[in-house]
Amino acid sequence: MADKTERGHMDHIKAADLGAGLRGKMHRPIKIVMLGAGSEFTLKLINDVLKIPGSQGGEIALVDIDTNRLKTMHKLIRKLVALNEQGDMWRVDASTKCREVLGDADYIVNCIEVSGIDCVRFDYDIPLEYGIDQCIGDTIGPGGLFKGLRTIPVFLDILRDCEELCSDALVLNYTNPMSMMCITSSRAGSMQVFGMCHSVQGTSRLLAKRAGVPFEEMTWECAGINHLAWFTKLEHKGRDLYPILMEKAKQDLYGKSVDPDDAADLVRKDMMLNFGAFITESSGHLSEYLPYYRTKKGIKEKYCGSEYDGGSGFYARDWPEWRKRADEDREKMLKGEESIEWKRSWEYASWIIEAREKDNQFRVHTNVMNNHRGAGPLIKNLPYNGCVEVACMVDRNGIHPTVYGNLPPQMAAICRSHMGAYELAAIAVTEKSKEAAIHSLMLDPLTSAVCCPSEIREMALKLFEAEKDYLPDYG
Repeated sequence: MADKTERGHMDHIKAADLGAGLRGKMHRPIKIVMLGAGSEFTLKLINDVLKIPGSQGGEIALVDIDTNRLKTMHKLIRKLVALNEQGDMWRVDASTKCREVLGDADYIVNCIEVSGIDCVRFDYDIPLEYGIDQCIGDTIGPGGLFKGLRTIPVFLDILRDCEELCSDALVLNYTNPMSMMCITSSRAGSMQVFGMCHSVQGTSRLLAKRAGVPFEEMTWECAGINHLAWFTKLEHKGRDLYPILMEKAKQDLYGKSVDPDDAADLVRKDMMLNFGAFITESSGHLSEYLPYYRTKKGIKEKYCGSEYDGGSGFYARDWPEWRKRADEDREKMLKGEESIEWKRSWEYASWIIEAREKDNQFRVHTNVMNNHRGAGPLIKNLPYNGCVEVACMVDRNGIHPTVYGNLPPQMAAICRSHMGAYELAAIAVTEKSKEAAIHSLMLDPLTSAVCCPSEIREMALKLFEAEKDYLPDYG
């Protein structure tokens, strides 16, 4: 558990702060560069920034190699700025060349996607031939590894430009595979890279609702690795909420629930009952992180639902259609046929920017190295050179991770089962090593639960061959 002094410090920042702006006025105009501006994140993240009270405006630079999506997003962001009556405060630029707009940036928000549409079927179909059944497959396993092999080198090139043109900028990374991206970037240069995920925010609200308590009154602690962080403390006015959640989970798992909605998310509920705490990532994606739920037909049918709740090939099948619909929706937004008026969300980017620019302490949970800037370990019983997800405090000096301490041993062991695979993935990227990539898959919990090492090697080589045009440096 976290030290008492840190726990008190963390609890000082109320969850209710996410409903209103922090105190004061931002003291200067800022520059934000959105990489992968065609991403689904861009509109909402920029809307959040425009909702910061006391903003002094500045510059928003959009970057994407897809000229059609970039052009559409440029028009939409300018329309959004005008709608928020800030047209005289913000300059909005767009470019297909990152170096053209990086100069003097304060914040780099990374949402790039590299060859995903071209490779998503390879990432799913080839592993399935070997019995590896993925639902999402973009952060771990064969799909996550090969997405990392394609994506991380592009990100590292961008970071090298950042070191030259905007070395003091904070880099907020939204691109998966999160842990691999953060590990590799931390070792390749000097930029401050923080991994942004919304699993902690979303799950904490879900648990408050499920326990029947106001979210702003709940006290909690959460730590681990991305998509495998554990809510080790959940209290309401000093009362432990886990007995309520455990009893409800038993009802849902054993067929006594009266609410049909509670029939979903069963993997997380089963893990909570057996390991002692709730995990941040939703059940469909979480089932890929574990060796328990996607190997036997009967178990999979019991615990894994359809679509995002665990459906086979959900991401590979539906993602191209999501992109198509997103493009259609954006055209409707430009024509005024669909609203672009949104409330400020609880995605962390705008809250980090506001807290830093106003010098108001604010708590977030981000992905950072366990030995962040030579300190740590932040989680004492996880590998010192790995990436962890912990509470961090934000002020004018940046983002400051807090030391959590020791995770309960069974929870730490689940996290460690992935961290070795991520380490080898980072080596594969930096050394362009097929062998390290193959070894990474041999350590992946789901892959190793299904295949023997020789099968894993054969599958990996088949993936390399199928994606050779996108991975030219691997020979």
